[in-house]
Amino acid sequence: MANRIHKLTIPSSTRYLEDVRQFVEIHAEKARLPEDSVQQLKMAVDEACANVIEHAYSGNTDQPIDIAVIVKPDRFTVRIRDEGVGFNPDAYQEPDLARIARSRRAGGLGVHIMHRLMDQVEYRQRGRTNECCLTKYRR
Repeated sequence: MANRIHKLTIPSSTRYLEDVRQFVEIHAEKARLPEDSVQQLKMAVDEACANVIEHAYSGNTDQPIDIAVIVKPDRFTVRIRDEGVGFNPDAYQEPDLARIARSRRAGGLGVHIMHRLMDQVEYRQRGRTNECCLTKYRR
């Protein structure tokens, strides 16, 4: 199987998250990933894009988010790029799940969920561009 790349650009608004989930689902199914992996990818990508919208772009709805699906023989990666405020993975602390459950507050689990669902989560900054890569390995 040759490497394949599929691209989509959306505005930084939650109204386009369904388009992103469908885009990922179509290409994951074409790549013959197991159904549980497809669902995990959709959820992790949704969390990553929501984080870009909320944190990188502070809710500004007219900024671009570039999504690329990269299909390789041994892995399926979704690369998300933005030019907002970068995420510093070194400053990230695992959430206290018990405290969050007791407080019943929403949010704060996106990065945790992404790491639990994916085989690999990588963050990079290249100039003004932030990049998050979410990878599922083929078994």
